[in-house]
Amino acid sequence: MTIRQAMVVAAGLGTRMRPITDTIPKPLVKIAGKPMIDYVLDMLAEAGVEQVAVNVHHHADQMEAHLRNYRKLEILISDERDALMNNGGGLAKGLKLLDRDPVFVMNADLFWIGETEGAPTNLQRLAGFFDPQRMDIAMLCVTLEKTTGHNGKNDFSMAADGRLSRYSDAAGNGVVYAGTLVMTPSFLDDAPSDAFNINTYYDKAIARGRLYGTMLDGHWLTVGTPEAVGEAEETIRTFRAFA
Repeated sequence: MTIRQAMVVAAGLGTRMRPITDTIPKPLVKIAGKPMIDYVLDMLAEAGVEQVAVNVHHHADQMEAHLRNYRKLEILISDERDALMNNGGGLAKGLKLLDRDPVFVMNADLFWIGETEGAPTNLQRLAGFFDPQRMDIAMLCVTLEKTTGHNGKNDFSMAADGRLSRYSDAAGNGVVYAGTLVMTPSFLDDAPSDAFNINTYYDKAIARGRLYGTMLDGHWLTVGTPEAVGEAEETIRTFRAFA
């Protein structure tokens, strides 16, 4: 399956990144000389995506100006200037700008490096893994030892077939959600029109036995604080030195 559309969640306040985010939106913070959101957009373009919805709120004018100059994708703005919609409400609103085919959903401040050269990309593999007959959502997941900047906690337990449940010590096989998923927009058709947390829909998919994951190839980075910028850049330097 080739997925041609995506939603990038980019409207957050970036409060833990202050004082940097007092004057710039978090997705435009540069890591190794490149805005974080551009890592995400470049990966989507490489995977064959053509159209992307991006939600904006914090320093929205800066976000729109930057996105207007991005040439590899058609970008649609989901405007949340009036009120933040939380991650669920923002996603539900942004998906209305796209069609009903399967869609990638990515966070603007999470990305990865070190994919196997010559192999399908993580996004291409995730698209191929997603089976809407069996799955509501397919997530890209990663083990803790392949993360930089994460809080050290597992999000889910993964069964042998990729089915996910909330992490417990008893279940084991812990994985971290890598901030990237594929879903069919109709899964959110009954979503509220105001702000809500997307975790309610992850739990709904778990209850239906329809939340699945596949493992990331490479190393995953999340940049949530000013100190994490240096950690991410050091990881990137190390990977480039051995490339």
